[in-house]
Amino acid sequence: MADVIDVANDQADYHLQVALQRRVRPAIRPSAQFCEDCDEPIPEVRQQLVAGCETCISCQELRERRR
Repeated sequence: MADVIDVANDQADYHLQVALQRRVRPAIRPSAQFCEDCDEPIPEVRQQLVAGCETCISCQELRERRR
């Protein structure tokens, strides 16, 4: 037998899932061909695997370390 709290949790989860599905997803820009930080070419494999990438791997690692 379902507990009242379980039913409330199920309803809350359902409403959350519906809200997440309805949210507007930002359009993914095409990947850059050249790194925004160092202007070196971004390898085509990275461009394809990381949709919307803006930096080369080295510059992305630097950005992440600075955070």
